[in-house]
Amino acid sequence: MKRLGVNIDHVATIRNARGESHPDPFYAAKFVKKAGADSVTIHLREDRRHIKDIDAKKICSIKDLLVNLEVSTNSKIIANALKIKPNFVCIVPENREEITTEGGINLKRNEKKIGKIKSKFKKKNIRTSLFINPSLYDVRISKKLKVDCIEIHTGKLANLIKKKKIYKNELRKVLACSILADKLGIEVHAGHGLDYKTTKILTKIKEIKEFNIGHYLIGESIFFGLKKVIKNFKKIIT
Repeated sequence: MKRLGVNIDHVATIRNARGESHPDPFYAAKFVKKAGADSVTIHLREDRRHIKDIDAKKICSIKDLLVNLEVSTNSKIIANALKIKPNFVCIVPENREEITTEGGINLKRNEKKIGKIKSKFKKKNIRTSLFINPSLYDVRISKKLKVDCIEIHTGKLANLIKKKKIYKNELRKVLACSILADKLGIEVHAGHGLDYKTTKILTKIKEIKEFNIGHYLIGESIFFGLKKVIKNFKKIIT
């Protein structure tokens, strides 16, 4: 059965805009679990623009909650993640000038560094995922690095669909990567830019086991409520 992971970073974004304690990402994590989400994703960015260290620590302490902690390759961030001990980490690229993660991590440039980081997480029994572009080369390097999962960056596909442009070629890339990863024994996740329509299209790829959705889901929740929107996505993916 396919799973839904809910990224709650933007709950923290709203809180930080006011500089107060509400809305609380810790409460949001417990709420989305109760509402039917299978896991929670949080991104501990280097500039702490949304999730703070104390948020990550508290959320990762919630009993029976699967937490996916997104991290860059920054040594201080990795050290924090090792102390926090989430269920699994997803290594992502990070550029402080970007508004959101703009693509998959460059494995050609970072292979050795990621290999060392992955070994550190393995010693702590923390599952490791890589946020990659829909590239067969990246899937093969992911296998070489012996990661547990990959999360395929679906931002380009989602944007093409939203703009009603031809998207079949990009979809084929996601499909090919999903099939190869599955054959190589790597669990496949998908995330970035996902809305109802793009998610529904991607559910046809049987190799994708988990969808991680944040910005659109939280945005729709402003109008229709978090519980309702989670329920809508669960209907689409199951």
